[in-house]
Amino acid sequence: MLLSKISNWHYVYVLRSQKDKGLYIGYTKDLAIRLWQHNTKTNFSTKSRTPFDYIYVEACQNEKDAKRREDYLKTTQGGRFLKLRLREFFNDAAVVEI
Repeated sequence: MLLSKISNWHYVYVLRSQKDKGLYIGYTKDLAIRLWQHNTKTNFSTKSRTPFDYIYVEACQNEKDAKRREDYLKTTQGGRFLKLRLREFFNDAAVVEI
């Protein structure tokens, strides 16, 4: 999986907690640093759920598009999209609420 940045792209990502199998959706300019931040408990909202793995990443050419996509994926409709998009992943793993 691509863990570094390409030029000035922004990334929307979905993490899965190894601890509680829950998902976290966010966006960043640097995937490697962001995963490190989550797993070293420097992110307040995820520090009790570490460690995390990337399960989905999308690239956007600007921050506004990435933020808009992140907001969409956090909606009910976006959750349905992720469940369909990652159907095989969720079939192989315990299904969680998005």
